Amino acid sequence: MSNTKIIRETVERNGKVFSAFYLEFRNACVLFLSEGADSLGTLSVSIPKRTGIGGLTASSILLGDRNIVAAKLLAERLSDIVGKVALVSVFTRTADDMKASRTFLELMKKVVAKKEEKE
Repeated sequence: MSNTKIIRETVERNGKVFSAFYLEFRNACVLFLSEGADSLGTLSVSIPKRTGIGGLTASSILLGDRNIVAAKLLAERLSDIVGKVALVSVFTRTADDMKASRTFLELMKKVVAKKEEKE
C-alpha cells in the first residue's frame, strides 16, 4: 500500500498560469514549480536542519543555471517545513525573478496547506 501523497495546485497571474506538482514519500518530497506547461527547471536539493544541532539548512543546485536563488530558497524552506529531504524544480520564463519567486512561494504554501489538510 502506497503512502505517497500527490498534490497539484495552479494560480493565474497576469494571464500566465503557474503550477505546482508535489509528491511526498516517506523520507523525501519533490516539488515541480512551472510557468506554463509542466517542465523540469533548475533543480535544487535540500536537507532539513538536524534537531539539536545549530547551523543552516544544507542545499545545492543539481541541474540548471537559471533561477538558482529561487530554487535553493524554496528547497530549503520546503525541507524545513516537512522535515524531509526536498527536491525542488523551478521553471519560469518571467524576466522578473522576484515576481515569479513570490508566486512560487504562494503555490508552495498552498500545497503545504493542502498536505496538512489530508493528514
